[in-house]
This record gives sequence, structure tokens and C-alpha cells, in this order.
Amino acid sequence: MSADALIVNRVLYPVTALGPGRRLGVWLQGCPLACAGCMSRDTWDPAMGEVVPVAELAALWDTVQADGASGLTVTGGEPLTQADALAAFVRHVAGNRIGPGGEADILLFTGYELDELDRRRQAALEGVDVLVTGRFRAAEPTRLVLRGSANQVMHLRTPLGEMRYRELAAAETDTPAMQAFVEGDRLLLSGVPQRGTLAVLERTLRAGGVQLDGVSWRP
Repeated sequence: MSADALIVNRVLYPVTALGPGRRLGVWLQGCPLACAGCMSRDTWDPAMGEVVPVAELAALWDTVQADGASGLTVTGGEPLTQADALAAFVRHVAGNRIGPGGEADILLFTGYELDELDRRRQAALEGVDVLVTGRFRAAEPTRLVLRGSANQVMHLRTPLGEMRYRELAAAETDTPAMQAFVEGDRLLLSGVPQRGTLAVLERTLRAGGVQLDGVSWRP
């Protein structure tokens, strides 16, 4: 894949369940880690995504920033499998932070640990304010906000990240924020659920007469 385009699963706005404020959420396609119990199995196969030019995503950022977006959240999939193109996109956002919503922050989720970040992966993180690292481990549940399992670590990399996420880094909850978007006949979820959250959601939908033909967290 070239540095001029990213393979994308979906792009949503405004996302409010993956970081503070109203955010542009970008889910990148392709993940070699394939964590057992992952809620986003639909993002694993790189062949299933849409190729989107970095310039198009940059223009979208400029649009939502003018609308008052407070930040960018990048997740997946495994974003760092597309390190070169991701670096180009992050550079654009980092260079265009100030808008009606104030100074925008960049939050990125990766399944890699810090000691697995080679030069290319590290370059993609330049400008990222907050980084959540670590594979999802279903056997290690957590109440920590914005982390799916207890092994995952939130790194506050910049003064902006420290200011905006200091309290979130230690915050715990029994009711993690979840957000739903409807696109045609698809229900798209945003957020980091706890163990049992998705099962409760399925039961609630069935009780309301909504039957899901398939879900991204089961084969």
C-alpha cells in the first residue's frame, strides 16, 4: 500500500464514545494480531476495506474541524500496519489543530506494545497526543475507561494529552460509553465495551424487536 492512501473500514462523525468531545473517528482496515474476543473482526481482512486517498481524509478533517471537532480518534483494525500513509494523515491533522472547537487532540489505539514499535511505526505516531497500547485480552477485563482489557496502557505523550486525558487515564466505570450509528441496514457501534456489554446490547435489541443477522464480534 502506498503512502498516499489508507485502507479504511469506516469513518464516523461525530464520535463521542472514543475520547472527549465530538471527534472524527477513523477505523482502519487490516489487523494481523486477530485478538480472541475482538469486537471488530470485520476490520481484520485488509482486502475488505475501501482505499481512501490521504488527501480525501485530510479534506474531511478540515471540514469537521470547521464544524467544531475536538479531536481525531484512529483505531481499527491495526492502524500501524499502514504506518507510512497513517503518518501522512496524522501530520496533516497535527498541523491543522486549531478550529472553532479549540485545539484538537489525536488519540490512537494500537494492539502493539511500545517495544514492538519500529522506526516506521514510531514515525506514524509523531503528533499523536494519546496512545493506547496492548493487545485485547478477553481473560483480563477492566473497568478502566477507553481500555478493553487490564493489560492495555494509556500513554499521555504531549502537554495537550496530559491536560485533556489526565483524569480519563485513571477513570473507571461500570457503564462504558457506547454510541450507535445507522447506515442503511447496518448498525455501527463506537466505544470500548466491557465484558458482557455486547451480550446485553443484543438482548435489549431482541426485546425491542430488532434481530441482528450477524455481528462483528463472532465468526
